[in-house]
Amino acid sequence: MGSDEPYIKTFPISWDQLQRDCRALSWRLIDLAKWKGIIAITRGGLVPVAIIARELEIRLVDTFCVSSYDWQEQGDIKVLKDIEGDGEGWLLIDDLVDTGKTAKVVRASLPKAHFATVYVKPEGRRHVDTFVTEVSQDTWILFPWDTETQFVHPIIDRKDSDK
Repeated sequence: MGSDEPYIKTFPISWDQLQRDCRALSWRLIDLAKWKGIIAITRGGLVPVAIIARELEIRLVDTFCVSSYDWQEQGDIKVLKDIEGDGEGWLLIDDLVDTGKTAKVVRASLPKAHFATVYVKPEGRRHVDTFVTEVSQDTWILFPWDTETQFVHPIIDRKDSDK
């Protein structure tokens, strides 16, 4: 992206916005299938799965546990807990598909699952079946569980300090 920092912009998501976006994702998924169950890609998919499982009345919830991020840096993907089978009839949920590295690993394990995510970036979009919002690749999404309320300078002030 032309700088040492891969993320130039931030996109803060409030709890209210996350709930609205998860409900919007639920509307897109409601008529696609009679789901056997729902699988959260941990940890980011846990909160969206709770909301979506409620909205779609899905009671069977499982997790596909992976580790890949260390504060804004994606490292090697480590599968900590897999799911048996090929995913047929299952709804697979994550909060964000960024580069698609994690999505490729999960897709290889569960190729027949329907992969839905709340947010997606251009590099990861081809790995997702359904999503709500696409953001640019150079945007760091600030999820409500990773943030606290504090003063932030206006964008124009930050842009002028880059010169």
